[in-house]
Amino acid sequence: MPEVTNELIYEALKQLQSRMGNLDVGLREVKQELISIRGHMLSMQNDIHNIYDKLDRHDERLERIERRLEIRELAEPAAPFRPE
Repeated sequence: MPEVTNELIYEALKQLQSRMGNLDVGLREVKQELISIRGHMLSMQNDIHNIYDKLDRHDERLERIERRLEIRELAEPAAPFRPE
């Protein structure tokens, strides 16, 4: 078994420190990507919310139009059926 010296321990600690530094950089990159993904998700949720709002307004407008047409149909006399 080789003898454990201060130099060997020092070299092992330097390698460990280097690897930990690389992990730290990688972790920062992953965090930035998650922040970016979160931003895109919020944008998509906003867009979907806006689409639902617009669909709701169209639905209300369509209901109003349908109500008006039904009122007109009831107010107008029915035309006689004429087969051709």
